[in-house]
Amino acid sequence: MKLYHIQDIEGFFKMIDSCKGRVELVTGEGDRLNLKSKLSQFVSLAEMFNEEEIPELEIIASDKDDFEKIANFIMGQ
Repeated sequence: MKLYHIQDIEGFFKMIDSCKGRVELVTGEGDRLNLKSKLSQFVSLAEMFNEEEIPELEIIASDKDDFEKIANFIMGQ
């Protein structure tokens, strides 16, 4: 799933932390990073923390309920 223009970065990561299954960020090179890992959050998105919003992310959620939770978060921004 591709996500665009995430404005509430802190809320986004809190929502990711509350997911039951694995949530992965797909990098431009095709690598998958576990977004539930704090280290991955900081390392993979360090440049984006300097911005007011994240322009685009591709993520994969392993749990159907997590997928819905992420979609609801994005639609509610």
